[in-house]
Amino acid sequence: MEKKNVFDVLKERGFIKQTIFEDELYEKLGSESVPFYIGFDPTADSLHIGHYIPIMAMAWMQKFGHKPIALFGGGTGMIGDPSGRSDMRQMMTIETINHNIECFKKQMSRFISFEGENAAIIANNADWLLNLNYVNFLRDIGAYFSVNKMLTAECFKQRMEKGLTFLEFNYMLMQGYDFLYLNQKYGCMLEVGGDDQWSNMLAGVDLIRRKEKKSAFCLTCTLLLNSEGKKMGKTQKGALWLDENKCSVYDFYQYFRNVEDVKVEECMRLLTFMDMDEIKELTKYNDERMNIAKEKLAFEVTKLVHGEQKAIEAQKQARAAFGGGSAEDMPTVEIENVSLISDLLVTVGQAKSKGEAKRLIEGGGVSINDTKVTDPFGTIPEDCLSAKEFILHKGKKVHIKVVIK
Repeated sequence: MEKKNVFDVLKERGFIKQTIFEDELYEKLGSESVPFYIGFDPTADSLHIGHYIPIMAMAWMQKFGHKPIALFGGGTGMIGDPSGRSDMRQMMTIETINHNIECFKKQMSRFISFEGENAAIIANNADWLLNLNYVNFLRDIGAYFSVNKMLTAECFKQRMEKGLTFLEFNYMLMQGYDFLYLNQKYGCMLEVGGDDQWSNMLAGVDLIRRKEKKSAFCLTCTLLLNSEGKKMGKTQKGALWLDENKCSVYDFYQYFRNVEDVKVEECMRLLTFMDMDEIKELTKYNDERMNIAKEKLAFEVTKLVHGEQKAIEAQKQARAAFGGGSAEDMPTVEIENVSLISDLLVTVGQAKSKGEAKRLIEGGGVSINDTKVTDPFGTIPEDCLSAKEFILHKGKKVHIKVVIK
């Protein structure tokens, strides 16, 4: 890797949303190895696309010689972060939290290295938060936090309308304490995270600078939004998970194959390691040639998350479904004991209910082989049943090979 400041790379690729003490941070990133951390609250057993951008920022930082600390919120996860929420998070057991942490570690190993000179460190804040003495914590940490200032933080405003519990009010103190602890143990001087964490991150920076009289910084990453300003990463079936058991490799690939033309360049910059010149070359068109860029984007992101072999298989399936490939490579679903087409749509995951399936059929969006289905109470044609397989089409973008057991 050429000698270049990683801050320039992150800025050029569009990662950086907000930062503080930027000139001082820039100098440190260009002159020394900076230990930094990103926190992950283990609220599920898989990472999702919302975690992807901070993880890619972590990967770029490591490539340029900086030391990542992946902090899992085994302790904070028992309370829940109120940021960006209007309700209180569900409580989780220690067993659930620990299971989720193990799943996170496995997925993250595709992006960052846990071996070598600047190997990533795994930390769990349960190790220091669960045994804190409350009175000592108030004396040592609470004294540095102004309640008046905390109440102006964006992360509390939404919760204030419905009632912010004292439990959640403590979250900012604990996240600030995490940064302080990592600073004391590992020399961590930078926190990186999503832009919705800005208030909590500033609290940690302020705590270290006031209590330890040391340099501390924070940097928030851009959120991936569609052209309407809504978070990207929602599919018809739910969140875009990185676990193939929660979101199939094919569906994951197809999500990026179908992104809006205007978002392709941004997705390439943020979600892949592709060279900037190649990105600009592929995305300079405003016509059908953007399909080449979309296919490249889908392949590169799927390769990073699921590995090259599965990315190749997903690409073959997509090409088969949309022409240009073998029908044998089309995504395949096996069924049994299904006769109604509305039931079929639910069974293969293309409708959430029979009512939704019937509306799809009535809207003219469903075909079997080359025949459009018009009857919402229709059954699978006899010739398809005898052939034991057929192609189900939903709209222009979903094409599935159905095999009858």
